[in-house]
Amino acid sequence: MFGLGVAGMAVANALHQRGETVILADDEATQQHQDFARALSCEFVDLSNKSAVPKILERVHRLAPAPGISENHHVITTARKMGLTISSELELAYNIEEQRNGGPRPMLGITGTDGKTTTTLMTAAMLHAAGHKSMAVGNTDTPLIAALETDTQVFAVECSSFRLANCEHFRTRASVWLNLAPDHLDWHDSMESYAAAKAQLWAHTKPGDIAVSPVDDALILRIAQESTARTVTFGAVEGDYHAQDGRLNTPHGSIMNVSEMKRSMPHDITNALAAAAISIESGLVEPSHVARALSEFDNAPHRIEFVEVIDGVKWFNDSKATSPHASAVAIRSFQNIVLIAGGRNKDLDLSELADQPERVKSVVAIGDDAQEIEKAFDGVCRVVRGGSMKEAVRLARTLAKSGDVVLLSPACTSYDWYNNYMERGEDFKQCVRNEAKLKQEQIN
Repeated sequence: MFGLGVAGMAVANALHQRGETVILADDEATQQHQDFARALSCEFVDLSNKSAVPKILERVHRLAPAPGISENHHVITTARKMGLTISSELELAYNIEEQRNGGPRPMLGITGTDGKTTTTLMTAAMLHAAGHKSMAVGNTDTPLIAALETDTQVFAVECSSFRLANCEHFRTRASVWLNLAPDHLDWHDSMESYAAAKAQLWAHTKPGDIAVSPVDDALILRIAQESTARTVTFGAVEGDYHAQDGRLNTPHGSIMNVSEMKRSMPHDITNALAAAAISIESGLVEPSHVARALSEFDNAPHRIEFVEVIDGVKWFNDSKATSPHASAVAIRSFQNIVLIAGGRNKDLDLSELADQPERVKSVVAIGDDAQEIEKAFDGVCRVVRGGSMKEAVRLARTLAKSGDVVLLSPACTSYDWYNNYMERGEDFKQCVRNEAKLKQEQIN
């Protein structure tokens, strides 16, 4: 097992519990790694020294890399040259579940560049409304392999390209590929490699499986139709699952009025349609269950999350948006935006951020790649630079007027100032609340 983060440790635990001999490895030898190895009575090796890698790999019959290990990492490339089997967390979990006493439990899969987590959580909520013990797993807080020991009846599996890249058998009863745009090009060798990893979602389908595709993406639709699964489509206004006359519609009838959804931004509607498609077409959920779930659904934090109103300005936290494509979705949701963007870029073209100039009135650029944000909006609108989140929030407050929206949607990772996007989002929310508190004190 190479890479001892959350997923790596979960894989190591699962394999060890099933009697396999596991060698633990990482790029660095921390005390936590040493303690974990000792707790499992497993050998730990430090693979930061490239010359030591071949000798270690000669001792194993399979490499299980953590999702965060890129496909061009020296351990991965060496394993490929040696012809070693490389298995992702999803692959290992799927193989274990296939051998389960009583048979494997149903899985519904979700991949895409943006919207995966929201659609996965919506799917789990729909399954729950139908009376199933469901769990959102995979690229979430809980790896699929860690959930296998629970009494879950159906798994909603968020399938990142990192986890799909090294799958030879993994499949789900029904699955959706939401969208495709440049992302994670610091992990994948190329856009082609990224798309190929996503396509693994349908590489091992069987007749009777369901492949749900956006009706307006020719590439995704073609890959779905070339699989052995039955293809079902979704879209904002067209497709088997679509919205029309203010209602969510399916081939089996209407689900509900859009106004009855707890939140109904444009991307909420398409995500809901995608989740409904895999849930209903799998035979596990009825339209009435979908309606109940969507009327109560609360999204996870840091995804266009409302924070506060200060002087008539609404503040939203979209820290999860770590690519221009993700930020573009948030920008399309509002008018008169003061955008806070930046961080550490993932080798992506940030110019897409400026494709909606009628919506963005000014920008606060932050983080290591603030200069790239400034370049993207050069000649489009006013751009200022914030040296910290506190400064960025204060600058945004001076730029925004009543009726405007301040939107943190970074289009970059958080790894320059923070450990993860959650930490960045929480800092933003605290800074905004501090500003609101200051405003209230001034009034009093």
